[in-house]
Amino acid sequence: MTRFGGEILGNKKLTFVLFIIYVLALNWLVLFKLQFSFDQIDRVRVINMIPLNGSVFSEVYNNIRIFVPLGIYICMLKSKWSFIKKLFTIFGLTLAFEFLQFVLAIGRSDITDILANTLGGTIGIGIHKLLFMILKHRTNKFINLFALVLTSCALFFIIFIFKRYRVLYL
Repeated sequence: MTRFGGEILGNKKLTFVLFIIYVLALNWLVLFKLQFSFDQIDRVRVINMIPLNGSVFSEVYNNIRIFVPLGIYICMLKSKWSFIKKLFTIFGLTLAFEFLQFVLAIGRSDITDILANTLGGTIGIGIHKLLFMILKHRTNKFINLFALVLTSCALFFIIFIFKRYRVLYL
């Protein structure tokens, strides 16, 4: 990789831009359930405080999976933070999502989601630590390259779906 390319991929600005795109996508997924219109969102205000009560394994697994990048990004952007501070940040964001779902009546607030999302972020912290043990100073460059490819693919997919949606509903 050229020195110029390495500098771009290791740049915190790139990491921050990718993080913002991830957070926007996370909002669209968690709060708006990938819908293009508020009319299509299930308008319900429910709180479940019993862990795993009525939860489907695939939903829990998906919640864990979509929050793994949050833990990785927090490690990349706030490497000096302690594990506890990173964990509380993940927990706080997850709690904010569940609170917003309840207040806006756009989903079911569930303790299982809070636990699964926090676990996903914690796994992300662990993945970053493992990658750092293997790649050392090249870790952020590797993750940025990987995230750039995945983000680009996701954005093209979203654009494709949005264009298709507009053709079907206009």
